[in-house]
Amino acid sequence: MANHIEFNAVKNHAAELSALGTKAILVTGRSSARKCGALDDVTAVLKNADIPYQIFDSVEENPSIETVMAARDKGVAFGADFVIGIGGGSPMDTAKAVAVMIRNSSSDWDLLYENEQAGGVPVACIPTTCGTGSEVTAVSVLTRHDLKTKLTAKQKLFPDLSLVDPAYLDKADLSIIRSTSIDAMGHMLESFINTKSTEHSRAIAIEGLKIWSGIKHYIEKGLPEDTDERRRVLMNLARSSNLGGYSIVTPGTSLPHGMSYGLTYEKHVPHGIAIGIFQAAYLDPLADSDKQLLLDAMGFEDMAEFREFIRRNCIDPMFDSYLSREDFSAIIQASANTFLSNPARMEKIPYKMNEKVMQSIIDEIL
Repeated sequence: MANHIEFNAVKNHAAELSALGTKAILVTGRSSARKCGALDDVTAVLKNADIPYQIFDSVEENPSIETVMAARDKGVAFGADFVIGIGGGSPMDTAKAVAVMIRNSSSDWDLLYENEQAGGVPVACIPTTCGTGSEVTAVSVLTRHDLKTKLTAKQKLFPDLSLVDPAYLDKADLSIIRSTSIDAMGHMLESFINTKSTEHSRAIAIEGLKIWSGIKHYIEKGLPEDTDERRRVLMNLARSSNLGGYSIVTPGTSLPHGMSYGLTYEKHVPHGIAIGIFQAAYLDPLADSDKQLLLDAMGFEDMAEFREFIRRNCIDPMFDSYLSREDFSAIIQASANTFLSNPARMEKIPYKMNEKVMQSIIDEIL
């Protein structure tokens, strides 16, 4: 996988993008890819290379299996032999799943949840937000309406090409930058606080958190006006997100992500907020030396300062805008029961987890 993080990344690597195939299906959300200029950059490259393309721009937040299949059908009918995902995590996750389903066009959607790897056509990912890191992971997290939750596909497909242009963040709403950047922070914390972590993944997480510490002020207050400083912040937002993606390639995510899906499915809580509310409580039981290492990397003096950051940016906004504490309690208790009965999730937690510890995590949010 080639991964390029630079201003004008699409234009600078036009030849690599054009070499992926002869007909492209572009997978995007409804507006962000157009608003930031990414879609125009990609279509200009394809037109210059005489590569026909069609656009599927109906990807919703928390994309569904049905959306994947609709994009697959459009791509197959067009004869697409490669996929370009442009947007946040939703379009990029969708693009990877679509690439699998185009390669296996006679199969139904349940192929995505079969263990035997089926492969996919080439796929490029071009992020327009700064949190998911999906451009460097093999994962597609998809909404399963039949199960009323989000579920990671078992088919894994790394993008062949990742083009990260920090300039695309410049027109994003501050609320999007805040939520997605907190998602990046969560990836790095959860990959570190994880029995599946490695020395390499932990080093990536610490490196990314140190970069994130220098821009966390701006995700609350807004981007700087000074041109040079603004470009530096945009670059570091993109870099921390990218490293967050790399950090979860081996260990994956843990409790905060596993507990968040009911909130996003039932009440449409933004993903970064939904995973962010758990981060301080998930960090707190960790051994003091590792806890302080992570706090230092993030630029927080102590747990009290980190808790206040999480309350300001995640917990209070969630209760102010998305659901009541009563609704939260009902949804999260169901999520807790599911999590505690999932051995694969439980074995990732590097300290004792039981109903009592889980309840203390929930109580801290309330």
